[in-house]
Amino acid sequence: MGPTASGKTDLAIALAEARNCELVSVDSALVYRGLDIGAAKPDYPHHLVDIRDPAQAYSAADFAADARRLVADISARGRTPLLVGGTMLYFKAFLEGLADMPAADPAIRREIEAQAAEHGWPWLHAQLARVDPEAAARIHPNHSQRLGRALEVYRASGIPLSQWQRHEPPGALPGERYRVVQLAICPADRAVLHRRIAARFEQMLAAGLLQEVRALYQRGDLHPGLPAIRAVGYRQLWQYLAGECSLQEAVDRAIAATRQLAKRQLTWLRKWPGLHWLHTDAAGNLLAPTESDTGPGSALPARSGQIPLEAVLNYLDSAPL
Repeated sequence: MGPTASGKTDLAIALAEARNCELVSVDSALVYRGLDIGAAKPDYPHHLVDIRDPAQAYSAADFAADARRLVADISARGRTPLLVGGTMLYFKAFLEGLADMPAADPAIRREIEAQAAEHGWPWLHAQLARVDPEAAARIHPNHSQRLGRALEVYRASGIPLSQWQRHEPPGALPGERYRVVQLAICPADRAVLHRRIAARFEQMLAAGLLQEVRALYQRGDLHPGLPAIRAVGYRQLWQYLAGECSLQEAVDRAIAATRQLAKRQLTWLRKWPGLHWLHTDAAGNLLAPTESDTGPGSALPARSGQIPLEAVLNYLDSAPL
């Protein structure tokens, strides 16, 4: 795990090559075909990449089901599944479960989006608070994707999302069937992360990101309410193509939104139990272990200047999978 631009994909690929692993993407943008440059789609083989058209929905519940099936299949073939990504809700759904709740319903989702357009997402948040105060307390009024899903589940089933989440069948959770090792990587200095984010977005633009978004825009069947188009970078360039802002404004918005995404990811991770942290310097090498900023997790044993892969392999050798 780790925030965007933290180096987690490079570490995962190196670990996969060293330890007979198969990578499973945990990224809500990588599931979509055509979201390549802006989603930093890797060349190295990953499961759960390019499995949906951008017009289609893909939920945390879909991911949990797909990932559990893949983990079982990979393990049965004698290999080690290695999940890598930054969509924390997907990790949470995989590890803790979302129960067998209703699948996404396009008609209900259109109804919710129409109400959001008319009244605003804070109004819908108030509606959710009336029927599922527990879920509403965990969801920010402007987090449209999570809020919409919570309302969709209730309207489809009459059962609050929070109640569904309390009824995962015994033995279904990965922690009950496998040994789970959780690693998080992140630069110790947030300024380093911010510089990487800005530089990476400029590199994406140079590689043709605007043309990629234009191709999606010109399809005619996509709109900014879809999860694929709400992805960071795509949403802001879509606004430029729609004449809502200048290109420079779109770039500035995209970089700012990516920083906010990284901040949210780190907020999740600081509260995540059982994490082993790898704090890196500007060059991507490890810093000496510190318990600061690890939340309920712990720093992985390492020495300053050590490459992340070496520290991870040493840890796995001392406590093998």
